[in-house]
Amino acid sequence: MLYYPNSHLPTQNELAAHQIQFWGYGSSDYRGFISTVAISDVKGTIVVFHGNAGTAADRAYYVNALVSFGYRIILAEYPGYGARKGKLGEMPFVDDAKETLRLASEKYGKPIYLLGESLGCGIAAAVTKETPVQIKGIILITPWDTLLAVAKEKFPWLPVRLFLHDKYDSIQNLKTFQGRIAIIGAERDKVIPIHHAQALYASLLVSKKMWVIKGAGHNDWLEMVDLSWWKEIADFISAE
Repeated sequence: MLYYPNSHLPTQNELAAHQIQFWGYGSSDYRGFISTVAISDVKGTIVVFHGNAGTAADRAYYVNALVSFGYRIILAEYPGYGARKGKLGEMPFVDDAKETLRLASEKYGKPIYLLGESLGCGIAAAVTKETPVQIKGIILITPWDTLLAVAKEKFPWLPVRLFLHDKYDSIQNLKTFQGRIAIIGAERDKVIPIHHAQALYASLLVSKKMWVIKGAGHNDWLEMVDLSWWKEIADFISAE
């Protein structure tokens, strides 16, 4: 019930239209997609972990939003999504994300930032705890505090703790993180109600800031923000 992978692989025309290309060890063993927009003065690399449906290629809107501010964008793909082989689940996703960050750090150096969207917030938080790669800042869009808290709310009549294999405990996973964290909540989110984002925000002991998108739901928040909003967030996570 947590994962809804799509096996679509974008064509070269689709890649060109979205200003991305395959990224990783090569086109036959890709790990995601990278922006192709020329940047004269690169401020850093943002690795994006997407939500539970579709594929990484569907998130090219992050390229449109952030490259104009000088960021290289990597849209990380999960095992079992797109044409990537592998098992679905927290452990394989986080292990794969660790390798993605290692490769990004090796190729592009510092600074590296993470952006998580919904499920991707749980992966971003978990990999931050485990990777030796230094992460300067994190953007979490419509996150939860713990997957267990969301599951209990959705299925109050079930002993969900007994059935829940994947934990995605973002409160615990971010306890030792020392960088900046931007939390974005959607006011009318019915998939992950905003109080989960607020609980996560309240637990953080680092430099943090929360934005609430008024009137937005879990899937339409993008329609309610503009480039000035993105710049405010990018400036926050990159500040010294």
